[in-house]
Amino acid sequence: MREIVLDTETTGLDPEQGHKIIEIGGVELLNHIPSGKTLQLYINPERDIPPESTAVHGITNEFVRDKPVFSQIYSLFLDFIGEDGKLVIHNAEFDMKFLNWELKQVGHSVLPWSRALDTAALARKKFPGSPVNLDALCRRFGIDNSNRTFHGALLDSELLAEVYLELLGGRQHGLELSPEIAESLEKTSAMPVARKAPRKARIREASAEEIAAHEEMLAELVNPLWKQKESSG
Repeated sequence: MREIVLDTETTGLDPEQGHKIIEIGGVELLNHIPSGKTLQLYINPERDIPPESTAVHGITNEFVRDKPVFSQIYSLFLDFIGEDGKLVIHNAEFDMKFLNWELKQVGHSVLPWSRALDTAALARKKFPGSPVNLDALCRRFGIDNSNRTFHGALLDSELLAEVYLELLGGRQHGLELSPEIAESLEKTSAMPVARKAPRKARIREASAEEIAAHEEMLAELVNPLWKQKESSG
């Protein structure tokens, strides 16, 4: 099973107000285990980044000035997510809205909402009434987010991958055996085990020295129990 944990950073909150994506980050999961494949794309939004947005993600106008525009990188993004993998996103409505807006601007079909799995909604269902932002969930699950000085699409995707695994039931969830290994073990356990015939007991005669030492020890005993029985019998 292939899933892609995704996050975006933007110039603001609403694409209909002219705000744009400036970073896309992604982590590939195979059977809930990170495969090692990641995606990080910085994008020139062709507009200024407001200071209040830079204060959140740390991305400046100067940094993205020489980066490609969305029309130059969207194929890399689509290749990474594939055609049918589930998209695991925290507050999925926000990121899906931006991604689909950008895709429509370049004439590409939008991503179906059915592909999105919202981890914020999953966390609210599991912990009703508790904060479900990424920092709060990292604290709840003991996930180290000390490097998160600013929000970052790739960093947040990596943290979210760990949070998602915990929301599914804990780290052991991802330690399931592959079907090939499980089948191999099942066949091995079904094989008959060759059993050896029981070994005959060995009779070991006491040496003369051992017999003499035993008699000497018995002679030192004061009024042993078996002598009492002999005298009473």
